[in-house]
Amino acid sequence: MLRVGFIGLGAMGLPMALNLHRAGLLVGAWNRTRARAEALAAETGATAAANPAELAAGCDVLVTCVSADDDLLEVIDAVAPALPAGAVVVDCSTVAAATARAAAAKLAAVGAGFLDCPVSGGTEGAAAGTLSIMVGGDETHLAAARPALEAMGGSIVHLGPVGAGQAAKATNQIMVAGINQAVTEALAFGRAQGLPMDRLITALEQGAAGNWFLSRRGPTMIRGEYPLGFKVGLHAKDLEICRRMAAELGVKLPVVEMTLLHYARLPAPSADEDISALFRLKSDMFDASDD
Repeated sequence: MLRVGFIGLGAMGLPMALNLHRAGLLVGAWNRTRARAEALAAETGATAAANPAELAAGCDVLVTCVSADDDLLEVIDAVAPALPAGAVVVDCSTVAAATARAAAAKLAAVGAGFLDCPVSGGTEGAAAGTLSIMVGGDETHLAAARPALEAMGGSIVHLGPVGAGQAAKATNQIMVAGINQAVTEALAFGRAQGLPMDRLITALEQGAAGNWFLSRRGPTMIRGEYPLGFKVGLHAKDLEICRRMAAELGVKLPVVEMTLLHYARLPAPSADEDISALFRLKSDMFDASDD
């Protein structure tokens, strides 16, 4: 049986680790806040490792899900000396493609593999095990790690060499920004027109404008509720990565620039709110016009 460890038990990582446990694959976990790893261990019987190296030493596959590029490289430096020969690190964080390639190079030097496997689907998809997983890396490493990926995701698409997964995730995050902009702005407009909002959403989701965000977040945002699926702060971090990647090609992307500006205009503390909180900013435009 494949031995899988998990590093990074945040809003996405914890349910992903639980799905690995349900598949009979999880042997241990490590988290910077140790209490989270201990709680997972108490629930699953997996080991709460004292440090990343201790966890890595007993794993065939090590899944990481951390917040930022520097966090990932710090983890890679910690686990590289301890990984068994032939082990594969599966990184589900959202980082720059260049960071993924740097991590892969560090691991190749010690005989370990690396896959950049960013995910999409929010906390709901993480809990249900239906995440879309975008994979960059060697096909032999993907074959070795596939049982772990199948426990966490409903769609696993290999897009090319290391870095391709992160390039795909950046593409995804630009699209998410555009959808967020369109849905929140349109619903704020519809409300200003005096339309019955619940019936409006029903009408729209059956036509060409229908989408996941409208159906899942529309009903809550019109009630002034923003249940957490994807934090504003994390999306802003991801869009900064998109901005840098576009700048390397000599391009500025209007959707990225506008969304970062609008997130910055949300009243504090907005960084920990769901991205659907952008509806407040869009609604304020119409409220201001009534003054």
